[in-house]
Amino acid sequence: MSYISFQPNDYFNTKLYTGNGSTNAITGVGFQPDWTWIKQRSATRSHMLFDAIRGATYRLSSDTNEANGQYSTSLTAFNTDGFTLGAFNDVNASSGTFASWNWKANGSGSSNTDGSINTTYTSANTTSGFSIIQYTGNGSAGATIGHGLGVAPKMFITKKINTADDWIIYHASLGATKYLKFNTTMAAGTATDAWNDTAPTSSVFSLGSASTTNGNGATFIAYAFAEKTGFSKFGSYTGNGNNDGSFIYLGFKPAFVLCKVSSGTTNDWTLLDNKRDSFNVAGKRLYPNTSGAESETARADFTANGFKLRGDGTDMNGSGNTYIYMAFAEAPLVGSNNVPATAR
Repeated sequence: MSYISFQPNDYFNTKLYTGNGSTNAITGVGFQPDWTWIKQRSATRSHMLFDAIRGATYRLSSDTNEANGQYSTSLTAFNTDGFTLGAFNDVNASSGTFASWNWKANGSGSSNTDGSINTTYTSANTTSGFSIIQYTGNGSAGATIGHGLGVAPKMFITKKINTADDWIIYHASLGATKYLKFNTTMAAGTATDAWNDTAPTSSVFSLGSASTTNGNGATFIAYAFAEKTGFSKFGSYTGNGNNDGSFIYLGFKPAFVLCKVSSGTTNDWTLLDNKRDSFNVAGKRLYPNTSGAESETARADFTANGFKLRGDGTDMNGSGNTYIYMAFAEAPLVGSNNVPATAR
């Protein structure tokens, strides 16, 4: 059975809040976040992604290819139990309902010299298997970047931040010749120049000569995730197009599930969590590749040890299509007190 010695909500937590159009201190996250991803649920607005390396007020949007942008009244500070917002509508529109997803790394970090390119900053948390990395590309195939996790990451998300360019994503289920993009509906593409056709190791991930991952002189941010039994899982499944869909074993009760069809068709990324849906069936969906408001259609049951597909939509369960997923725990199947997780 899946066991961890820490509480999942010490390293990942979803926090819902209502905007006030002014200064707004959001508490109840449970830790000082190093990566905070915000989306207004009740209106069409872009996703806002902030991290401790780029610093408060600097945002990226998963639904666009835009460069790193500073908005002085957006997320203005990371605090010991959450974050503070200014009046910027995309994060704090008055009376708007918002979801925020928060991860803990290791603060602003420091340079990592494990790879052929020394990172500007690497903020790594080896307990939870999450690191944030900033580096400058050199345009050379075979370059390597230190991720600081001590085990090979299963997924990493990269973005050129000094100019506009697509998000490029590695997932172990697809292998080192494939990639996905946050800001499009595309299925997995093939390009050996993204990851140099080389799987990551316990110390580094590899880059080819692609401008989207290793443009010479360009600045990049990367979010890297190693799998931790009982806390995080990165895998794949095949849809059956049936309301009685497949069961995907995680080894924990999920708090967050992000899915994307990778072959067979094109469709949106789909994000579910346990706070917007506190009861089964979960179906309150947000889409990282679009600015659209939250929609609701049955998609999955969150169980004590995984999730079971309940909808027939092609975003999560098209017949014969392959999907990748990224999931984080609400509770492990068995916690440090030897008490098993319960279904909801």
